Amino acid sequence: MKRFKSIFQHFRWHYKAILLVFVCVCISTLSAKGDNVDYDSLEISLLTCEPHQEIYALYGHTALRVHDLRPGGQDFAINYGVFDFDAPNFEWRFIMGTSDYSVEAFSFALFKAEYVKAGSKVTEQVLNLTATEKQKIMTALYINLLPGNKNYRYNYFFDNCTTRARNLIASNLDATVNYNNDADGKERESFRELIHGYNGQYPWARFGNDILLGYPADKPTKYDEWQFLPKELMNDFATATLQSDTTKERKLVKETRTVVKAGKQKPMSEFPLRPSVCFIILRAIPMIRTAVEWVKKKLFWIYDALLMAAVGLCGILLFLMIFSHHPTVSLNFQLLLLNPLPLFFGWFALRDARRGKVHWYLYLSLLLIILFFTCGLLQHYAEGMYFLALSLLIRVVTIIMKYHKMAKKVKVSHLNNK
Repeated sequence: MKRFKSIFQHFRWHYKAILLVFVCVCISTLSAKGDNVDYDSLEISLLTCEPHQEIYALYGHTALRVHDLRPGGQDFAINYGVFDFDAPNFEWRFIMGTSDYSVEAFSFALFKAEYVKAGSKVTEQVLNLTATEKQKIMTALYINLLPGNKNYRYNYFFDNCTTRARNLIASNLDATVNYNNDADGKERESFRELIHGYNGQYPWARFGNDILLGYPADKPTKYDEWQFLPKELMNDFATATLQSDTTKERKLVKETRTVVKAGKQKPMSEFPLRPSVCFIILRAIPMIRTAVEWVKKKLFWIYDALLMAAVGLCGILLFLMIFSHHPTVSLNFQLLLLNPLPLFFGWFALRDARRGKVHWYLYLSLLLIILFFTCGLLQHYAEGMYFLALSLLIRVVTIIMKYHKMAKKVKVSHLNNK
């Protein structure tokens, strides 16, 4: 049996299947009894889990809690963020926006124990709901947990565990949710800026995000877009009110509790050098080589071949992102710098360079690098990308200048011989 590589990775499928059936029976029973249920004893809450030191948990997590307060009453968490890390090509499918997540039900005690173990604070916001709204939400949860409905196509910004929980709540209320912090329709940070607030301690995780995210991720977000982050939704719920034509305005959150206190967390290990340091070193290499080449009057073309190959291989990934289902990655100006073209034309450019000629691809490379710097006014690039661009610029300009000079000497020598 495979295991989920999520916060519940120690549960095997058969345990979860038994628990899911049990929870579905509880939910269906409650929803079927209608007005006979004592909804005053039933609490439905939004659970917001702060980040902990796993790459998939850097931005926090959201779940729902259904708690029957009567003696012996059931208490479980509904989690829309369950995934199977062992599924075929999961990493690639996640990058391309074709990975599927699912909703699962767990005992709240087990849910709580996982976050105690992770040292991650969990905040509970008890929702201020009417009996009818509670019944509608319970029915919607039961429908969501059915085998044919539990899986969904995950999208980090627009359809994730947080937006799913928000939408389920909002769509089953007999009132309109007013988010008071958006009263003036103001714009907020971009998607990129929002997640930078969470991955700042992990430069390589930030680098990975920034290299894949394109220009659309730098556009300002509206209130319903920034709520993809659990903490942002929690803050918005804290000040939100409910308004209908027939009832008095009421707060969305009735009570806020801390159900798990923040504990000690193990730091996530990363490569010790920041991306910018690595690219500074990479920039120093062509500068030193260029100086040696001018002294020895010789071109070290093997270095250029390796650099072109590395750029071309990295460029394949960014090129494939054009076809990704993620709406924020397809238009990425970093593709001007990292693209597969060196794999097709690099050999011909180096071949001509060894013969004392300048291949047209070098001029194209120079143009693309200039465009890369220009488009940096529109898009935020990953850390160190400007250093890489300078490294490539130095090499391209060096080769063009060197062989223009050689060609000029050859031409003068040819004229003198005549």
